[in-house]
This record gives sequence, C-alpha cells and structure tokens, in this order.
Amino acid sequence: MEDDPAHAALIKRGLGEGDVPHQIIHLTNGEAALDFLFRRGEHDAAPRPHVVLLDLHLPRVHGLEVLRRIRDSSELRLLPVVVLTTSEAEQDVAGAYEYRANSYVVKPLDFQRFRRFMQAFRYYWLEWNHYPWI
Repeated sequence: MEDDPAHAALIKRGLGEGDVPHQIIHLTNGEAALDFLFRRGEHDAAPRPHVVLLDLHLPRVHGLEVLRRIRDSSELRLLPVVVLTTSEAEQDVAGAYEYRANSYVVKPLDFQRFRRFMQAFRYYWLEWNHYPWI
C-alpha cells in the first residue's frame, strides 16, 4: 500500500528479484487497501495477502487508520503488517506499535540499502515465515 509511484516501483523491483514465488498487489490509497483487504466492491474475490507493506501517508484513509481497522477485525487481526514509510516521527512509530504493527521500517534513501532491505524482507516474510492460515 504505497501512493508514491517511484517507491512502489522500487518495492516491486526489490520483491521481484530472486526465486521466491509471490504475487505483488499494489494499492495506492487507504480506501482501496481496505476494500481489498475486506473483499469489498471490485475486490470481492481478492486473495488473502501473506503480509502487508503499509505506507502511513496514504490518501483517502491514513495508514494508521488502515492498520487500526485490520487489527480490529477478527478476520484480519493476525495478518502481518510491516509499516514502510519515510516518517521517523515518534508519534507515527508509537501509533504503529500501539495498533500492533509487526514492524516499523523507515525507507532507506540509499538504493543499495533499500535493495538489501527488500531482499531480507522477501526471504523473511515470503519464504521463511509461517502463517496460521496456510
């Protein structure tokens, strides 16, 4: 869930490298993210994601509100959510953990560091981690 097209392209590129099979679904605002996660409207047959990468500063519905709704849902409360944002603001970090984010990562500005982060993320969350619903 990322509204910046350049950041989304870097994330897709980072997740697309390697041999871990996965489908990447990109949503550009908080309203679309909630519709997808709760399978509403055009997303009524959406697959259940293994993990959510969530930017905080999304249009329509702020990322912290998306996270709150995920955690308030009995259906989605176990879904891993990694906040990936440019914000280092203490209130954003605290708010994300208050709503039980699984991790909070400030986007590395250096391309090589970002690439290394995406590689580690891909293997940890998409290959090694076990989910209760799979």
